[in-house]
Amino acid sequence: MLNALADAQLARARRDRRLVGACLVLLVALAWLYLAIMAEATAAMESPLHSARAMWLMPMGEWGAREFALGLAMWMVMMVGMMVPSAAPMLFAYLNVSRSRPAGLSPIAATAAFLLGYLLVWGGFSVVATTAQWALHTTELLGPTMRSSSASLNALLLIAAGVYQFLPIKNVCLSKCRLPLGFLLTEWRDGWTGAVRMGLRHGAFCVGCCWLLMALLFVAGVMNLLWIALLSAAVLVEKALPFGRQAARVVGALMIAAGLGVLVLG
Repeated sequence: MLNALADAQLARARRDRRLVGACLVLLVALAWLYLAIMAEATAAMESPLHSARAMWLMPMGEWGAREFALGLAMWMVMMVGMMVPSAAPMLFAYLNVSRSRPAGLSPIAATAAFLLGYLLVWGGFSVVATTAQWALHTTELLGPTMRSSSASLNALLLIAAGVYQFLPIKNVCLSKCRLPLGFLLTEWRDGWTGAVRMGLRHGAFCVGCCWLLMALLFVAGVMNLLWIALLSAAVLVEKALPFGRQAARVVGALMIAAGLGVLVLG
């Protein structure tokens, strides 16, 4: 009887993990599909034949409410595509731990609430990033393809992001992201609101860890898919792999060197 109950619980846990995994894969895949369409539209902006299509997707010309909304949607979807993969270990750890908590909210519903809180924080970051894009566009420091036209700005962003990789605040935030069980044990809250609050808390540490890396999107182009993929990979490596701390410092050193190179040559 006990063996049958244990087998049923194990089967249910595996089913939940597969369902959550499938939902995360679908969410990230849809985000990257959107980014691919946006990247194609960005390239089409240079062609008069396709400018009409691009203007329905991209913030163009003088910025207003419509352009801000388009830019905000772009940044929010981009943060989903870039950050959800690196948050997956935390989400699966939360799913497992929630199964052992008192009955109430189902583990899948609780995990969805946690993810909601996490994405709300990145939504707030997206508002800031969109505002920064508006300011850079207005001051003509950002070209039509959303790439910085200022060598000085590029150097500043690269050096600042590189230095940040070595700062104590980076290490503190990275530690919270790299140790899911430690975070869950110290931050646990029950119920729907507790799950959202934990997601908000984890999202805050994640933004604290990665916000300057995201600012580097302005260097090579906000819709440069290769650059987006490289930054996503850097975030995933430093948050999920055993040598992540060392990798973060290596990336920081490379960015400082690249920034100094741009400063000298630009």
